[in-house]
Amino acid sequence: MLYYLTIALQAYCVYHCFTNRNSYYWFFVIIFLPVVGSLLYIFMNIINKQGIEKVQNDITSVINPTKKITDLEKKFEFSNTFQNQVALADAYLEAKMFDKAILNYEESLKVVFVNDHYALTKLLEAYYYASQSDKALKIAERLKDDTKFKKTKASFLYALALEKEGNIDKAEEFLTNFDAPYSYYEERLALANFYIRNDHKTKAKTLLDELVLESERMTKESYRQNSGILKKIVALQKTNR
Repeated sequence: MLYYLTIALQAYCVYHCFTNRNSYYWFFVIIFLPVVGSLLYIFMNIINKQGIEKVQNDITSVINPTKKITDLEKKFEFSNTFQNQVALADAYLEAKMFDKAILNYEESLKVVFVNDHYALTKLLEAYYYASQSDKALKIAERLKDDTKFKKTKASFLYALALEKEGNIDKAEEFLTNFDAPYSYYEERLALANFYIRNDHKTKAKTLLDELVLESERMTKESYRQNSGILKKIVALQKTNR
């Protein structure tokens, strides 16, 4: 058991080091000093930035990805509350168990919680990922005029669902809500792709140029945090010059 825990710990540290572009010497420390090196890496590069609780959750997810769901199922079985059911639905959604997520969000949205904003936005997400765009659009109609909805992930997915339905102008209206400097990189990349798909090449080029310029002006830490998406942006810019 200790052997597998060590391997899981090393794998997590190597993955984190690679995706965050940390100094290459950490790979040698992690690999040749499995336990000590991994713990040292976590302390130096993760705990000081994210907190002990987040690290514990991440490592637990690597070792036993179903534990979180199992614990939440037991918690909900013991105490059938709105908060516990939504937390369970969130876990199902995170695990891409969309049917179970939908069932629990729908069950939670009753009586005094029928219009709960958070649960409705998450239900919209679950519908979208379950390829039930028609139901996602119906939920969005209840939320679209709420200022809290404007820059949520649900709003972003609503825009993509609108595009699928052929409502290009309305989709663009909601996607452009995310076009703010030094933020929302995934959504802005999606907006650039949206422009390309819908033959707005000039808009796409302008947006991609802005994004690349921002990446060049970032601090090292900010670039490290967004490196994955920024590489995709640069690659898309090169193919759309």
